[in-house]
Amino acid sequence: MKNRVTGIGGFFFKSKNPETTKEWYKNHLGLPTDQYGCTFWWKDREGNDFSTQWSPFKEDTTYFNPSEKSFMMNFRVENLRELLAELKKEGVQIVGEVEEYDYGKFGWILDPEGNKIELWEPVDKAFL
Repeated sequence: MKNRVTGIGGFFFKSKNPETTKEWYKNHLGLPTDQYGCTFWWKDREGNDFSTQWSPFKEDTTYFNPSEKSFMMNFRVENLRELLAELKKEGVQIVGEVEEYDYGKFGWILDPEGNKIELWEPVDKAFL
C-alpha cells in the first residue's frame, strides 16, 4: 500500500465546556468556530479542496473509548478498509467497525500508549 496517512484530519480533545472553549478560540485566535469546532480548508498539490477539523468534545464523551486520554487524533487515509486489514495483520489493535457517512469512512485503532486514533477516508466535497 503506497500511502497510509495522507495528512492530519483533525484534533479532538475533551473540554469542561466546549461552547466556552470554542468562543475563547474564536475571540482570541480568530478561529471561525461552529457547532463542531473549526474546519480548516486547504488545497492538495493538485489543487483539490481538503479539510482538517479541530473539535472540543464534552469531557464526559465516550467517543474516545477505550482510550482514557483526553484527546484523539484523526488521520486522513486512502483506502481505509485495505489499510485496516494490513494493520490487523501487523498486530495493531482495531477498535470497533468501519462506519460510513456522506463525508467519508471511519475506522479506529489503538497505538502502544493506548491513544485512540481515528482513521478517515474523507469525501471533502461533502462539506462544500
